[in-house]
Amino acid sequence: MARRLGLLVVLLTLVAACTGGGDDGTAPAPAPASSADVSGDIVIASGRDVTGKDGVRQRLIDAWNDREQREGSAFQARLVELPGSADEQRGQLLGALQSGSATYDVVNLDVTWVPEFAAAGLVRPLPGALIDADVIDSVASTARWDGEVYAVPFNSDVGLLYYRRDHLAQAGVEATELSPRLDWAGLEDLMDDLDAREPAGYEKGWTTQLDAYEGRTVNAVEAFAAAGFRLTDDEGRYTATVEELTGGIAELRRRTQKPYTLADAVQSDEADSLGDFADGRTTFLRHWPYVYRTLYQSFAAADLGVTALPGRAVLGGQNLAVTADSRRAAKATELIEFLTGRESERCLLDAGFAATRTSAYSDDGLDCPVAVAGAGPSAAATGERPDRMPRDKADRPAYARPVLLPALRKAVQRPRTPRYGAFTQTFTAQLGALFAEDPPDDATLAERLDAELRRALPD
Repeated sequence: MARRLGLLVVLLTLVAACTGGGDDGTAPAPAPASSADVSGDIVIASGRDVTGKDGVRQRLIDAWNDREQREGSAFQARLVELPGSADEQRGQLLGALQSGSATYDVVNLDVTWVPEFAAAGLVRPLPGALIDADVIDSVASTARWDGEVYAVPFNSDVGLLYYRRDHLAQAGVEATELSPRLDWAGLEDLMDDLDAREPAGYEKGWTTQLDAYEGRTVNAVEAFAAAGFRLTDDEGRYTATVEELTGGIAELRRRTQKPYTLADAVQSDEADSLGDFADGRTTFLRHWPYVYRTLYQSFAAADLGVTALPGRAVLGGQNLAVTADSRRAAKATELIEFLTGRESERCLLDAGFAATRTSAYSDDGLDCPVAVAGAGPSAAATGERPDRMPRDKADRPAYARPVLLPALRKAVQRPRTPRYGAFTQTFTAQLGALFAEDPPDDATLAERLDAELRRALPD
């Protein structure tokens, strides 16, 4: 119980990296940036930083402000953190930009929001050079819509599989590191071994996030990807068939029902599932990269591991965009270039985010220039660490290069459409029937889902 309470205190400062929705809109194309920006504060609107108060985002903004001050610039950047869930933040941004009631210059958009904000003319096209070859290909694709770059990847995200080595040892499994090539059948074999031995406190093999919100959408898209199909094409048009949906639902049923899945997963979000895993109720947990550092505040390295999620995991993350009405668009673009540059991405990785650039994972000479608690050259030199998170020889999180980077490269996207909100609401609601007391068969549910998705998405 003490371990769980410690984790939940930390979780009060964290938010999930998922998204919500509504319908698309239309708006005039953004006016071109002025050749002479209006000086003053460049206002950045964002959700809460999962690295905590005075987190890495604020520290990077402070570093940019210091540079501007040294150069005698009349510009400074100011971060405004939006309250509420991801759905609520999206609604606040849409309302503010459509009404002109807030003077935001830069907005931090969930990757699934980019098509909606771009199609509505709320953010402006950016120079394509901001996304160079160093940006991971899968991540770079989240920034484009209709042939234009509308945002720049800031921090990424991808589903991972965390596991308890102490449970595996109690079950007689000889594995200190599970292979990144572990497939779902292999995971089921491990859970069968655990069921036969039942480590202390153990109830079921794994847990995840299946409550009626974006977590359910993410888990279902991962199952559908494992079944070998996509729901939409690159333009957001619905392309799935009832036969494909039937196979996807069968895979989701396999992953989420007895005998392997904790029953409480059906009502779980990120905090709930993390707490159940920490309490020892499960051996495996599907979660995001930011909990890697959190878990090591309570677990010894010998008792905890992380590997790739079997199959292909969903890509998440946030991208920075310049608003259509910004009066400081040129300078705001310079700020984005700084915040998404090589050194900044190394800082984001050190602080617990998934970096968007390959160099953050592979360049051992690349250091973070700002103070990030527990990481960076100063911490390495003094040996002072506020946590027990394992690190590699270059002081990165130890899992970053062998696990996180390959997972990002393989990750799948949720449907890219200006009507993403309508999609995810429909998808989540219809799949809820799978977790009811008397669920329909796969084919019947597939026919219902197909009919509703055709209403929600353009063909």
